[in-house]
Amino acid sequence: MTENAWTRWPSREALGRSGTTRPRRMLAWVVRLLVLALLLWSAFSKRHVGLWEALAAAAAVLLAALVSRAFFRTTYAHRLVPSLALMGVLLGIAVAAEATGFTGPALVIWCGCGVGALERLPLGAAVPVASVALASYSAFNNDVWLTTAATVAGMALAGYVLRLDAEARGSAQRLLAQERAARAAEAESAALAERASIAREIHDVLAHSLSAQLVHLEAARLLIEGGADRERILERVVAARGMARDGLAETRQALSALRGELTPLEDFLAELVSTAEGAQVTVTGERRPLPAEASQAVRRVAQEALTNVRKHAQGAKVTVWLDYSEHEVRLDVRDSGGEAGELNGSGGGYGLLGMRERAELLGGSLDAGPGEEGFVVTLKVPV
Repeated sequence: MTENAWTRWPSREALGRSGTTRPRRMLAWVVRLLVLALLLWSAFSKRHVGLWEALAAAAAVLLAALVSRAFFRTTYAHRLVPSLALMGVLLGIAVAAEATGFTGPALVIWCGCGVGALERLPLGAAVPVASVALASYSAFNNDVWLTTAATVAGMALAGYVLRLDAEARGSAQRLLAQERAARAAEAESAALAERASIAREIHDVLAHSLSAQLVHLEAARLLIEGGADRERILERVVAARGMARDGLAETRQALSALRGELTPLEDFLAELVSTAEGAQVTVTGERRPLPAEASQAVRRVAQEALTNVRKHAQGAKVTVWLDYSEHEVRLDVRDSGGEAGELNGSGGGYGLLGMRERAELLGGSLDAGPGEEGFVVTLKVPV
């Protein structure tokens, strides 16, 4: 059955101590101690009460305090029947106190029962309990009826206001918990995204580096099989070792880039084409810093395109064009064409596919295919 305002319990956040400030908790304990002291003073201040009667009254007061604490626990656990039973015990103690002449403690207990019921029980159970408690207070109070009525109304209003305040505090605690959970999920998502970026960068760097090493090692193998002289073979092996060293350097650079430690893209391209014979770079548009992912995509595509030129169009002239437009950055790598050497079949052929997937993840595109003279690779990334 769907809960409504009359059957719904106050939330556990509202019934607990979470979210209350230290001064407020101290004030609550001071009030409780004052009420307990008042009840004990009322028990011992009766001149006609003997020692044993006074001790029995004090025991009853302490019992009422223990029952009240148990009531707080059962209401926090949303256990209606035990809560009502404990409230009945408190009302019974008040009736016994009134019957034995301890009117003051009885009135205090009745008021406390009325306020506590309205604050902590479902309204469907709180209203009858509070009505019985405050009606008992009205029946045995010796004040004029107007004062009694004002006190009863004040107690009822105080209980309901405390309920609303506790529910507001509970709602704030739930919102705070949700916000913390959202932040934790966001942080976890960011960490996963960073791990994915690092994994993608390492994959691309290793794929490029190992592919380039494979080119030189394959050339060395062919030279050995062809009976080439030692110097030519050593040249290829040294080149492969250099590619391995460059791969490690690129891995460090990729990790640094993900941490925001990027070298200017133009400088990177200039250094890249300086190692390729017959290559030149042109930069147009208003130069500006790019996001790390976009900058890394441009760098990887340029590296992969130049590697493909070395593999499939040896001796070709290469033009690298980087253009900054208003909403995107464009990289265009084209070669003049050349003869495919014996290393044409080396490598797995997945480099440009990986670059295309990277561009699509950034909302861009990558086109690769034959041009007027040679091969053209065009990358567009929105920025």
